[in-house]
Amino acid sequence: MARNSAASVVVVGSMNVDLIASVKRLPAAGETVAAASLEKRFGGKGANQALAAARHGALVTLIGCLGDDPDGRDYRNHLRREGINCSAVNTVKGGTGNAFIAVDAKGENQIIVIPGANAALTAPALKMQRSRIEVAKALLIQLEVPLETVVESIKLANGRDVPVVLNPSPIHPDFPWGEVAVTVLIVNSGEAQQIFGADAEDMAEKVDEWKTWLGQKKIRTLIVTRGEKSTLVLTEAGLKKVAAHKVKAVDTVGAGDTFAGAFTTHLAEGAPLLECVRWANAAGALATLKVGAQEGIPHRGDVQSALNA
Repeated sequence: MARNSAASVVVVGSMNVDLIASVKRLPAAGETVAAASLEKRFGGKGANQALAAARHGALVTLIGCLGDDPDGRDYRNHLRREGINCSAVNTVKGGTGNAFIAVDAKGENQIIVIPGANAALTAPALKMQRSRIEVAKALLIQLEVPLETVVESIKLANGRDVPVVLNPSPIHPDFPWGEVAVTVLIVNSGEAQQIFGADAEDMAEKVDEWKTWLGQKKIRTLIVTRGEKSTLVLTEAGLKKVAAHKVKAVDTVGAGDTFAGAFTTHLAEGAPLLECVRWANAAGALATLKVGAQEGIPHRGDVQSALNA
């Protein structure tokens, strides 16, 4: 199949403005500590993944909500500069989503998330954008917006056979596995454990069991990322491993979202599954070379160069 370098990808998801305080150590309950610095960055899994897809050449439409505050205005302008179609990003009364993050000298963190405008992305609001989903080459979604909205978007995609790529983070205990069809599920080892109740490290010895679980949950393909270890790819045909791209990581916060965005772009272009994973592995690795969820997301040419090296 010929590769379409301008495949349409719809991302349904969150946008947050992150406030990151650098501290020597994280505070105990009731304790006050001084921060050495405070940084303001654009984040939220939906926007992170949309940005990764756009930088890989996809025609990205982001469906979500921003507040009518200065943060919302700044975020919309930021997304537009990245070439993301924001016509389905609604401005609602109130504040844009925020994350307050304390990071200590060891890289450990504490995070408080205020959903803000993200909570306004309701299922009825999502239905207003159904035509965008129904003509997309792929739908990419996470779980930082209301669960009913996630489920509705998947149902709309299922109705028109649009491939659904789900990165179920943060894990939601009430996700209706088996009631909607997921083309590709992207998780890390910890998330795989939570969803399937089994250790992904043992997948090779229990392939048939894992296949059964995928069938029960209506998942066609399972991808398990494992940091520096090879990525596991399980389909009805069997288990494959795709080698990780080796780098000296500086900050891993954006790696997972970059992987999802890059993978979905190549899937939408019609690339073979393992090639999609190879690109995504390299993109996710390169994203760890800079601090910040979006700052390190590589462009397609950077990933191509890394794969050719």
